[in-house]
Amino acid sequence: MAEQPEASVLFGVFNETTEHEQRVALTPDIVARLRKHGVTCMIEHDAGNAAQYTDADYEHAGATVSDRSTLLAQCDAFGFVSRPTPDQIAAMHAGQWVIGLLGSFTDNAYVASLQAAGLTAVAIERLPRQLSAAQSMDEMTSQNSVMGYKAALVAANAYRSFLPMMTTAAGTIRPAKVLVLGAGIAGLQAIGTARRLGAVVTAYDVRPASKGEVESLGAKFLDLGLDFSQGQGEGGYARQLTEQEQAAQQAAVDEKAAQFDIVITTAKVPGRKPPVLLTSAGVAALHRGAVVVDCAASALGGNVEGSTIGTQVTEGGVTIIGAPTLASEVSNTASNLLSRNVADVLAHFVRDGQLRITPGDEIDDALVVAGNTAEPSDESEKEGQ
Repeated sequence: MAEQPEASVLFGVFNETTEHEQRVALTPDIVARLRKHGVTCMIEHDAGNAAQYTDADYEHAGATVSDRSTLLAQCDAFGFVSRPTPDQIAAMHAGQWVIGLLGSFTDNAYVASLQAAGLTAVAIERLPRQLSAAQSMDEMTSQNSVMGYKAALVAANAYRSFLPMMTTAAGTIRPAKVLVLGAGIAGLQAIGTARRLGAVVTAYDVRPASKGEVESLGAKFLDLGLDFSQGQGEGGYARQLTEQEQAAQQAAVDEKAAQFDIVITTAKVPGRKPPVLLTSAGVAALHRGAVVVDCAASALGGNVEGSTIGTQVTEGGVTIIGAPTLASEVSNTASNLLSRNVADVLAHFVRDGQLRITPGDEIDDALVVAGNTAEPSDESEKEGQ
């Protein structure tokens, strides 16, 4: 049996449970996985309760369960579902690492606060997701997959009829017609889930490659009669459309959407305001009882004009659900995937019992702040080759 490395990096995870957040950035199975990389885990009391993991589960796996102040004083690195609060940053000391979705594309002041505290910060949203080595670290992909799955279930629950076709003694009920706008990770999962529930599914995305992906799941691709042949941006995400392209897309979607019972929107452009895919005119054209689930709803707006976080019913009887936190509602599975992402990011930087940055490494592009961090010796670089 291979000898296990002596753990010397202490990794901490806080309790981030709130009204809208039920996930945790470490699950018990990952504790043993990290130990193989020379990492010992510490977690705040009750951090995993909402995701169905007890303190006893963590202790049995080999983690230490403690209070927040102890974690802040002792840990070398911290993993987050989202990002540390200003109070946590103020309590951290120079040289500690933070890993999470830091909002670094749009919040320069927050990044500056991390730098002022002398922290080393890894922003998962900046990982080069097209790089095979980074795919197991990509929290955005794993959580969007959970979000798409849950979006279809939320829509089905809000819709006041069956999704599949049903033949009964009282007559035949037609299947629901579902339109998914945005066929990225979340959209494809929404398509697959709605199809498994028996709905007739159609989808649309500006990326040329998405047509084959949509059809491979047994859904139809919505033909808007438009050509956005350069619709794919960096890292596999849809690029930001020009104003003229957005206007043409909105008008075409508004016209086509009227024939559907359920519309699920999943189009996000990282770090920017979500594109409006369905205007208020398009919503007004939907029939009474139709359901819209906007996964991109946020303080910056959403894919549906006028959508807000939460549920609203229009005067025309259309239910609009702004649901940006759907992954949190599948907290057990979402935490399982997220904790693997965060752990793999952490493990990438562990060398010879220390957290190190490797010059020239593409994954290091996710570092938005590099504090007091060790660089590898020539010998350790050779070992890593």
